[in-house]
Amino acid sequence: MLYNEIIARQIADFLLEIKAVLLKPNDPFTWASGWKSPIYCDNRLVLSELDARNYLKTNWAEAIKNVFHGANALAGVATAGIAHAALLADALQLPMAYVRSKPKEHGTGKNIEGKLADGSKAVVIEDLISTGKSSLQAVHSLRDEGVKVEGLFAIFTYDFPEAQKAFDDAGVTFYTLCSYPVLLERALEKKYIAQEDLSLLQSWRENPSVWGKK
Repeated sequence: MLYNEIIARQIADFLLEIKAVLLKPNDPFTWASGWKSPIYCDNRLVLSELDARNYLKTNWAEAIKNVFHGANALAGVATAGIAHAALLADALQLPMAYVRSKPKEHGTGKNIEGKLADGSKAVVIEDLISTGKSSLQAVHSLRDEGVKVEGLFAIFTYDFPEAQKAFDDAGVTFYTLCSYPVLLERALEKKYIAQEDLSLLQSWRENPSVWGKK
């Protein structure tokens, strides 16, 4: 669910301006999954840009307070969600941990780094939602450790229908600060893309696993 349209448009502008998002409808990227994609998103670039980072941190922290009133902890999803969770935990003065994609193969074999008390009410912090698989894996890991997950909050979502279904099936409320439809709207208005590219970019979201294949 998109948190706020005004904030979403400003974040889209930042992402496009600092090239955290690249749009190439006629020269698509290839994801690790093998999917062809007209968009590449690297929200970690926000960390290097002071204006974008401060806007994101301030509005994200306020949003978390507004929609997850009972939260008393944050949990970042490794790896891209860790730095954002640390910034937010400092802004909100909350304890923080992060969740690995799989347990360590040495030492204590931890899956969750940091310490959240049993019964903690945590918001999971993610940078990007595609299918929702890795985000929900982190949610399940926290639940297994006795943490109550209040919900998840990410910077950006591709807005795939399958992601919404996955979160609904898992009973997890989620919000994002920006979304693919808003990004396209701003990219067109700011002339990062041409009008004739829009339908191609929109069609990708409807069926990304087969888009671009001959």
